[in-house]
Amino acid sequence: MGSLDTPFPECPQSNFKPLDPEEFRKQAHQTVDFIADYYKNIENYPVLSRVKPGHLLNRLPTTFPQDPEPLEEIFKDIQNTIIPSVTNWLSPNFFAYFPATVSTAGFLGEMLCTSFNSVGFNWLASPAATELESIVMDWLANLLNLPESFKFSGTGGGVIQGTTSEAILCTVVAARDQALEKVGRENIAKLVVYGSDQTHSTFGKACRIAGILPSNIRSIETSFDTEFSLDPVLVMHAMQADIASGLVPLYLCATVGTTSSTAVDPVNDLADVAERFGVWVHVDAAYAGSACICPEFRQYLHGVERADSVSMSPHKWLLTYLDCCCLWVKNPVLLVRGLSIDPEYLKNKPSESKSVVDYKDWQVGVGRRFRSLRLWLVLRNYGARKLQAHIRSDVQMAKAFEALVDGDPRFEIVVPRQFALVCFRLNPAGRVDSVDELNRKLLDSVNSTGRLYMTHTVVGGVYLLRFAVGSTLTEMRHVDAAWELIKEKAGVLLGGI
Repeated sequence: MGSLDTPFPECPQSNFKPLDPEEFRKQAHQTVDFIADYYKNIENYPVLSRVKPGHLLNRLPTTFPQDPEPLEEIFKDIQNTIIPSVTNWLSPNFFAYFPATVSTAGFLGEMLCTSFNSVGFNWLASPAATELESIVMDWLANLLNLPESFKFSGTGGGVIQGTTSEAILCTVVAARDQALEKVGRENIAKLVVYGSDQTHSTFGKACRIAGILPSNIRSIETSFDTEFSLDPVLVMHAMQADIASGLVPLYLCATVGTTSSTAVDPVNDLADVAERFGVWVHVDAAYAGSACICPEFRQYLHGVERADSVSMSPHKWLLTYLDCCCLWVKNPVLLVRGLSIDPEYLKNKPSESKSVVDYKDWQVGVGRRFRSLRLWLVLRNYGARKLQAHIRSDVQMAKAFEALVDGDPRFEIVVPRQFALVCFRLNPAGRVDSVDELNRKLLDSVNSTGRLYMTHTVVGGVYLLRFAVGSTLTEMRHVDAAWELIKEKAGVLLGGI
């Protein structure tokens, strides 16, 4: 072993300055120009990457360089190697999954967030990061017309998580600990959680992490009869059966805008059932919550005032870039009780005074980014009216696409459209072939062109195609072109019908 007294080898780059302000200015301008050109030309790239697994492994060195490489050479590799390996989520022809929206204001907010590099685990570590987050969470709560019980200005409060997965995990932990105080920690195996077969798969994952037995995660069946929303009667029967078996109903996840078809669970009616059994109600409005900033969509949050927590993800439809999931809770004490840590090296007078928020105790991790800057810039730079116009424009384009599908007798709308997702399939009269297989072929044929990207799902045993409008750069001409391509490929599959 070497000795600490052993002299270090002479360093030829002792003048290394990793953050020289003028060099930063120069390279940042180059980078912004590169990004702007990417956005400008993104329509020319295939939406879905065409590379095979191992593409980068076969093209990039297995070891990093010993000496510096110029930024220009790195940009060449990004252009020639990285971009071909990217599925272009920001393409105006991206109609898959749900959108991951962006904006100039959101990008500038991300630049500022990164520039400060605040690690705001408690108030003292970054008073601005903490207080701005509390302010914008109340701003957005006001925009959504949430009750005072969810705001810092009232009796609740909000926190920006990374994703809905984290929001659900944190609230399940809070509900779990509250319940175990009553029934005893030795009875954790008796706790039961409830969602539907349309609830996002992250629900079950979060519950397992929180210690809920997989056998106690209820996935209640939905159907075409309720447009795949969760039936409160079935929930009540499930809870009654569990209680009769000696189990303890704990947590109910109601979704406003499910991933497969944007079904909306009846929050108010589900709250009736949950209240009867003392169950925590969480409203997952990850996608459709953004639409609820428009008065005409606010109805879908009816009953939210009776929930214990609610979350929505502005990074999906409110132009803020990943990652930004807003979680509001009625009783922050329960969240903090389940997630708080208090090591000696983090003790400080403001925290001990209980007069400040320490967001480390509102999340799974400790360190956290200055995410609120992004949301703050978006809300300030665009204001409510422009954000509402953005939502309405996407909904109108989806409505127009729905009309195009409905007007072609070879196609059918499978589930009624509620927001900006259209669920449809090719189902021509008289076809003997499997309709599911026909739509699989259609999806593959369309996506393989690189001219657009859609995804599929299965609801009620029906294989269908999902056309999600919402990419920031999408215009009606892209929707029209997508429909023309879909019709063209359908015609080929049907032999010219």
